Amino acid sequence: MPVFGRVVIYAKDVEAMVSFYCDTFGFEVLRDPADRIVELRHPEGGGVINLHPAAKSQKMGQVLVKLCFDVRDVEAFVAQNPQFGPIHRVPGYEFSNAKDPCGNNVQVSSRAFRNT
Repeated sequence: MPVFGRVVIYAKDVEAMVSFYCDTFGFEVLRDPADRIVELRHPEGGGVINLHPAAKSQKMGQVLVKLCFDVRDVEAFVAQNPQFGPIHRVPGYEFSNAKDPCGNNVQVSSRAFRNT
């Protein structure tokens, strides 16, 4: 069976996206000089983000896709990353939303830890 391994994000400013995902979530950068795609991998595993330079005609900021990152303590994470908005509390978990430099929806959520 195929396994989901990565998401490709088209970016007008790849370096701004590298900074956001590395500084905010601790991703590490893998670059191949022969490839224009920048690969971001997290040292603790999980999905891979491929940053692909966008064509001039591509519109930034998806509204149908949201990248969700699992964090145990949403409040502590948001305190260190003020670009995230209000913390929403629902039964069993919390979450907060932001936009990356290209306008894509990004969320941190404790949902993955609600039964632990």
